[in-house]
Amino acid sequence: MTIARNKMRTSILCAAVIMLLGFSIPASAQDSLGGHIGFVLPLVTNAGGQTTTLGDNFSIGFPIGITVKGKGRTAFDMEFVPSIQDSPRQVSLTVHPGLVWGVGHGFAVGARAAFDVNSPQFGFTPLVNKSWPIRSENGFFKSYFAEADLPVRFSRPSDPNAIATNPVTFGIHFGLGF
Repeated sequence: MTIARNKMRTSILCAAVIMLLGFSIPASAQDSLGGHIGFVLPLVTNAGGQTTTLGDNFSIGFPIGITVKGKGRTAFDMEFVPSIQDSPRQVSLTVHPGLVWGVGHGFAVGARAAFDVNSPQFGFTPLVNKSWPIRSENGFFKSYFAEADLPVRFSRPSDPNAIATNPVTFGIHFGLGF
């Protein structure tokens, strides 16, 4: 009698699970994954009381980002920015995680933390972004954009007698989103 009762319970449980699965709402992903590539030009920099422009010391960065967007207007964006500076000749890498909020009509505002690899500099970067859709059904890239950045860095030299320059830069970033 016990074996028959267990088989009956198992059969009822299986039937109930199958019925519930039949009535369940199909799952759909709420997050989307995207990214961007582009280039950034630091137009004006003030560091240690001295102002320089792009013409004084050419420098360019090549941001590459991965974006995770949820249901709302907020997105997490992890950006890596390899940069090349002319004088003194230097190559650097900035790790740039941040949050970006869509504010409508293709505009977004955000802020990123900034960690310069192999450097005592760190800081943050507020930004304003404007994007335009690319009207293509089969294309990899979905939009192009222009972004105004204001990188603020805190420089802590390894030499205790050196002066911290704490540069603030205004830059423009152009790119393609996917």
